[in-house]
Amino acid sequence: MNTMQIAFSTLAFPNQPLAEVISLGRSWGYTGVELRVIDGRLVESSMPAAERARVKQTVAAAGLAVASVGSPVQLLVEHPASELQRFLEIANEWESPVVRIYGGRPLAKEPGARRTQMEAAARELEAAVPLAERLGVALAIETHDAFSASAVVAELALVDSKCIGAIWDSHHPHRMGETPAEVYENIGRRILHTHVKDARKSETHKGGWQLVLLGEGEVPVREMLALLGARGYDGWVTAEWEKYWHPEIENAEIALPQHLKLLQEWLQAEAR
Repeated sequence: MNTMQIAFSTLAFPNQPLAEVISLGRSWGYTGVELRVIDGRLVESSMPAAERARVKQTVAAAGLAVASVGSPVQLLVEHPASELQRFLEIANEWESPVVRIYGGRPLAKEPGARRTQMEAAARELEAAVPLAERLGVALAIETHDAFSASAVVAELALVDSKCIGAIWDSHHPHRMGETPAEVYENIGRRILHTHVKDARKSETHKGGWQLVLLGEGEVPVREMLALLGARGYDGWVTAEWEKYWHPEIENAEIALPQHLKLLQEWLQAEAR
């Protein structure tokens, strides 16, 4: 039986108040939320205690779980240790199992310089492990930016702790030419969280890709979910509709119910 649960990212709501966002997500049938945008602003580690308490109360009152906290931390930026610590503490306060982090950019092309960067990033992760393990919160590196290929994420996700792993974003490894099977081969045992989105190639859109409703593009989301289910993944699947970054795409009121309906259909079909 499939045990994956479905969450939505608050990136779908560029301006709405958190209470409205949470109420809508709950009314559509989502059981979890990934907190990235709150009241029109990206989540920051400097959020005051009273605001953090309000966020926790708002989510809990709706009966939703916090599936992940979307931090902006980039490991390739110098000395992210203090930011990692603060986000681990926030996630613990919000009872989130995961903090999303980025590898960052740029990643050097010269092998020696690249190796130095990766070793420094690994040291930052290793330094965060004691607190992460004590709080029971994991740090998950997303397949994104210079780490869009899962093969690159795998180099950092192998830091020896169950609290260090990866987020499989469906779009970016596909952009890099990786199949779902290749992604799973690279990071499958360390996947802590997933993001799903669909897109199609487009010369007129930024980055050469147009975000589209689920099932209307070429990203193999259903294949990804089938593979995860077959391998026993029981974590969260987050519908990441990036309206905050792409104002031209459909509103959340259209996209998120559509995503949830199709994800439920696909997961139920796989379970049968």
